[in-house]
Amino acid sequence: MAGGLSTLELAAAVCNAGALGSLGAGYLVPEQIGEDFRRFRALTGKPVAINLFAGGYEDDRVADAGPMLEILAEIHREMGLPAPVLPAAAPNPFPKQLEMVLELRPQIFSFTFGIPSPAEINRLKNRGIFTMGTATTVDEGRALEAASVDAIVAQGSEAGAHRGTFLRDFDESMVPIRELVPAIRRATSLPVIASGGLMDGRDIAEMLSLGACAAQLGTAFLTCPEAGTSGAYRQAILSARSDTTVITRAFSGRAARGLRNTFIERLEEKQSYILPFPLQNSLTRPMRTAAAKKGDAGYLSLWAGQGVTRARVLPAGELVRQLTAEMNNAQAAHPSK
Repeated sequence: MAGGLSTLELAAAVCNAGALGSLGAGYLVPEQIGEDFRRFRALTGKPVAINLFAGGYEDDRVADAGPMLEILAEIHREMGLPAPVLPAAAPNPFPKQLEMVLELRPQIFSFTFGIPSPAEINRLKNRGIFTMGTATTVDEGRALEAASVDAIVAQGSEAGAHRGTFLRDFDESMVPIRELVPAIRRATSLPVIASGGLMDGRDIAEMLSLGACAAQLGTAFLTCPEAGTSGAYRQAILSARSDTTVITRAFSGRAARGLRNTFIERLEEKQSYILPFPLQNSLTRPMRTAAAKKGDAGYLSLWAGQGVTRARVLPAGELVRQLTAEMNNAQAAHPSK
């Protein structure tokens, strides 16, 4: 959960409760990753994962920024912001970020949007770092196994936030988690971690019964007090009475699942205006920052999975304990599964 949602306090509380916390570092420069990791180590001595984007940069896609700048100029005027300015194209930060990860030597390194090079995977392995890659299809799972990663995070179509897809188009890679986990288990010999719309211990028990070795939850932790979720974002999640999530490229240029809101609707018939990732993401950042300060959920990227209606407000450590108890109860009730 990059972009400030996965705070040090949230990850440390999860780790201290016996689960694996993760530092979402995809948008951080190497120095920030190092500083955060050292601060994290002051909060817990437990294992932690660092997550980065190993791809996804559309450096070769040419797009006319004019139409999107016009739309954002109107929104900026409405919000009292200066006119939007097209940011300069930035190089892919992954190589330098990875150098910092190699220096820090966390116990676990997870990645999404692609696969590091064979040389990079070897360097991680030589430092004793356990590697986990994201797959949204069986083919991606096979590609990760061929790359010699240690485990596969199976991201079902129900998952909130950015899709980890890297081999096909997003709309061809929307496999429900209950199909994806057993399919990747059959196709590979690697441990599979289930991810996508999971919100309680019963969900975790079901994933284990399907062959997963563990479960990864994101949306369930967004309403914990330790999370970096803004007030408007938090309220939008807790107010959800039905699944209004959609897959959209509006905020970042990359397909992601979030709660439907005003900005998504304004771009609904203007998909061709959306710029590539990460250019679109950088261009919409001032709007999103201002919306968070104003408490306006209509212009925030409200990333959430399809289980959003089951969100609850608990401290992270207590939520981990609750999830464990629910999982154990579910397994005891159905011992054959």
